[in-house]
Amino acid sequence: MPSLRTLLINQQLAQSAKRWSSTSTSGLQANLLRITKTENPKALVANKDLVFGRTFTDHMVTAEWSSEAGWAAPELRPYDKIRLDPSATVFHYASECFEGMKAYKDRQGKIRLFRPEMNMARMNRSASRIALPQFDGDELLKLIGEYVKLDERWIPNGRGYSLYLRPAMIGTQELLGVQASHRAMLFVIGCPVGPYHRTGFSAIAVKSTTEYVRAWPRGTGDSKIGSNYAPGLLPQLVAAKQGYQQNLWLYGDDHQLAEMGAMNLFVLWKNEQDEVELATPPLDGSILPGVTRDSILSLTRSWNEFKITERKMTMPQLRDAVQKNRVLEVFGAGTACIVSPVKIIEYLGEDLKIPLDPKDPSAQAGPVTTRINNAILDIQYGEVEHPWSVVVNYTR
Repeated sequence: MPSLRTLLINQQLAQSAKRWSSTSTSGLQANLLRITKTENPKALVANKDLVFGRTFTDHMVTAEWSSEAGWAAPELRPYDKIRLDPSATVFHYASECFEGMKAYKDRQGKIRLFRPEMNMARMNRSASRIALPQFDGDELLKLIGEYVKLDERWIPNGRGYSLYLRPAMIGTQELLGVQASHRAMLFVIGCPVGPYHRTGFSAIAVKSTTEYVRAWPRGTGDSKIGSNYAPGLLPQLVAAKQGYQQNLWLYGDDHQLAEMGAMNLFVLWKNEQDEVELATPPLDGSILPGVTRDSILSLTRSWNEFKITERKMTMPQLRDAVQKNRVLEVFGAGTACIVSPVKIIEYLGEDLKIPLDPKDPSAQAGPVTTRINNAILDIQYGEVEHPWSVVVNYTR
């Protein structure tokens, strides 16, 4: 006869299986979408006045989930406040994950998304890591497609302009107790944005953070969850007060390079073997697997012009390379900016000057950084045919 402990464990496993099984509960289904159009459309904001994350479109997507019933019919409804109980788990235990992606309008007026399947896969991994429910990424993309078509007027025209999309999921169960939420809400909102570098590239100065750690191997650094971002606000404020635009995360006693603020980090240098190498920290569980990061690695590998490496690098190694004139370019990478060139890295009280373009003293970005930026923009806006650029033609 099985022991009481065995029976309890089996019961917990059965409950867990029911929680995640798509056969025992309803999956997310775009064909059940209910649409309620706003009766009070907001005025558009001129392109020149757009500020990132300040203005939001007329509508939003929402979908409720419970462990008993699964996903309820999604809604596309007017943008509004979300009502939650003060005891909702998201407020107390950071039960929240999100994504960042963009909708672009090409010269023919078609709406395009950039590698959206990668955002869906990463969001599911993030949700799983914090015990939130899974969803069918293709179904959510259909919902996003309906949303951007309904709010198409909010997608600004022009290269560099786009509609920033923020899918998010939160635990909504009313419970003060450290356990997985049995209720959740998935929602998508969007805000029109202009070019990250509005007047062209502006290289930044970054401060190395040695007293705080962003993440660690086998932690949650590879998940896009809110609890990874709030602890980074203080180091950014410290860096700003000292005249730096961003902080550079380090890890371990040997000060391994990690991320730059909320961006992935890339170093173009001549390595110890005198090879030109584009290097970025490896995905060891502490680094977010960025869509832009993956795109840069794939793109530059296709050029076959220099070595591409995902490997451990330390700040002392980078300092030594700067002092020996082996560093060619350094930049951050992410959805908001594509690339952000670096001109100075502060480390242990010393400002290390990073080269930009040796052929142009007035340049604010190196030639490889600029080429990467332009190549990805060409794909995002459909200037070149590429499977990464997905035309929105979803229908329910």
